[in-house]
Amino acid sequence: MKTKYSQIREDREINLLIEKGNEVLRTLGYTEHSRRHAAKTAETAAMILKELGYKKQTIELARIAGYMHDIGNSINRHDHAHSGAILAYDILRRREMDLEDVLTVTEAIGHHDEHTGTAVDEVSAALILADKTDVRRNRVQNPEQKNFDIHDRVNYAALSSQMSVDREKRVIHMELQLDDRYCSLVDYFEIFLERMLMCRRAAEMLDCRFKLTANGSKLL
Repeated sequence: MKTKYSQIREDREINLLIEKGNEVLRTLGYTEHSRRHAAKTAETAAMILKELGYKKQTIELARIAGYMHDIGNSINRHDHAHSGAILAYDILRRREMDLEDVLTVTEAIGHHDEHTGTAVDEVSAALILADKTDVRRNRVQNPEQKNFDIHDRVNYAALSSQMSVDREKRVIHMELQLDDRYCSLVDYFEIFLERMLMCRRAAEMLDCRFKLTANGSKLL
């Protein structure tokens, strides 16, 4: 495999692409997509596969895909999954990663956006689940609450978000606590329905069921 996640996290080119992408999204009014989101996505994707008993190489590839999945935002938010996959292919080949591993990572990156993608293997499934469930208050980059759009309100309302995996019952569970002063369950479901359905299909790719609860109420 040669290229390791520890090297990817310290790679100047990759980190510059992530941060430039986040600058673009901040200017456009989007939530945070910085190295913090990249690292959280990487570790959550790895946790899911580890808990389900996948081999170390598959887990490592999920970490790498998770960390690199949003580099395409440095080019344009539109179609960022595809441009990110192309960027990742070039970068990882120059880092001398094995071609089969490169293709697994780029395939996952290219399929992580809900408008054009879906889970096609274990790595892409783990990436989707990790990315789409990263909902938290400190992802909001808009400094003025009076200017919040519904995406800002939903993320700002997220007091906690926990992901757990039950290997025996084959359940992947996302549990949210929302401050209903900023967002109702209806608001959350309106914004994230497509993403949560994508998570359900991703869980099915891992032979699991996706369960979503918010403030103790079962939504999926």
